[in-house]
Amino acid sequence: MNKAQLVEAIADKVGGRQSAAEAVDAVLDAIVRAVVAGERVSVTGFGSFEKVERPARYARNPQTGERVRVKKTSVPRFRAGQGFKDLVSGSKKLPRGGEVAVKKAPKGSLQVAAKKAAAKKATAKKAPAKKTTAKKAAAKKAQAKAAAKKAAAKKTTAKKATAKAAAKKAPARKTSARKTTTKKTTARKR
Repeated sequence: MNKAQLVEAIADKVGGRQSAAEAVDAVLDAIVRAVVAGERVSVTGFGSFEKVERPARYARNPQTGERVRVKKTSVPRFRAGQGFKDLVSGSKKLPRGGEVAVKKAPKGSLQVAAKKAAAKKATAKKAPAKKTTAKKAAAKKAQAKAAAKKAAAKKTTAKKATAKAAAKKAPARKTSARKTTTKKTTARKR
């Protein structure tokens, strides 16, 4: 079954070929984006997708038998869920009516996943939205920098104020000491 056949298979359940194609594209896009970002995508009863690191290694060229160095890389991995494995192995039978008996996700997990998917879908479909999110991110960074500058300015002004206060007090002591010494020297001269 290819993608077009998958769209045709679910078109009746979703409400049309166009909405089925959009649904398949949205699901696949969400899975791919999450795996590329390094997240694990688990579909209860079906399986999980994850990103796996392969270390650098040596392999053999099958034509020449020569040893070849293979660079380290990241690859996607799919692990079938237990329900899917049982259906494929034949230990469980497919239910009639076309609905596969896949375990339902726990309560609350779908709401969080739906919110994330909706946010990703909104940013993926609208190019101007990407620009605004980039602008918002830049504005947040600018605000963070401004806040950091203000905090640094407060610290430096506090340091300057304490230094000025100390400087005002210190010269006053020195001048009074100078005055007394000058008075003593003038008294001695007389």
